[in-house]
Amino acid sequence: MSIYTMAQIVALTGIKGHTLRKWETRYSFLEPERTDTNIRYYSDSQLKKLLNVSVLMRNGLRISKIDKMTDEEIHNSIETSLLDSKEEDEISALIISMLEMDEVKFDRIIKSQIIKNGLLSTTTKIIYPFLNQVGILWGINKVIPAQEHFVSSLIKQKIFATIDQLPLAKEYSDSILMFLPEHEHHEIGLLLAYYIAKELGWRVYYLGQNVPTENIKQVINEISPKAMLTMFITPTRFSVESQINNILNQGDIPLFVSGNKSIIEGISNKNLIYLSSPEDLIAELNNL
Repeated sequence: MSIYTMAQIVALTGIKGHTLRKWETRYSFLEPERTDTNIRYYSDSQLKKLLNVSVLMRNGLRISKIDKMTDEEIHNSIETSLLDSKEEDEISALIISMLEMDEVKFDRIIKSQIIKNGLLSTTTKIIYPFLNQVGILWGINKVIPAQEHFVSSLIKQKIFATIDQLPLAKEYSDSILMFLPEHEHHEIGLLLAYYIAKELGWRVYYLGQNVPTENIKQVINEISPKAMLTMFITPTRFSVESQINNILNQGDIPLFVSGNKSIIEGISNKNLIYLSSPEDLIAELNNL
């Protein structure tokens, strides 16, 4: 069982510390444990309940009513509220389904958001903020690698499925080469770029993660892309500047790079173009 400090609960649920302390004295649903030095801490089950409470309160239920609800009633109310929910509610529900490794619930939330709002909006407004919350849990050792891989795989499946529904590019379409460099494995952002480019009618050559730089030259010679795109997400002991320069040296082709903007500081090359958002990519592809 994982345990959480009050500060961690505040970061994950958005419920203020003084509110938690007030609820503890007034209501029966919240009973944190205490250390030998009288410091509060919360369990996994209490985190899940507080995430559910935050959803119900955002949907108009008073805390006094929630306090009298059974766990089943809370669950049923959550299911109802998610039919027409706010983004914060979806993110809270995704966190709970990740902690419980509930594939059915996770799949239903992501799929419904994509159908309702499209992949781009779902990724930027739901998936990215959710992954930031996962990062908080990871940073405090409350998510095991299996849980992170579990949700990442499900997200990638949904993005690939959405990409597959787009029509194939026409034979004369411009092409773009997309890949993650060596030692880089987090490809959700790259998959979103794949979707954007394909939706705009580009022919996308998607190589995936951890691609050796020497292979890029061979692919360029084979397909003659109009542009390349890569991302640097994971902190690495390897020189990012050296990697970028090596990629640029593979051909006289524009290279779109996303990630931490500091990665391109000091690199001067007419073909290097930094992307700070999906909208930047859309604009650049439309201008090429």
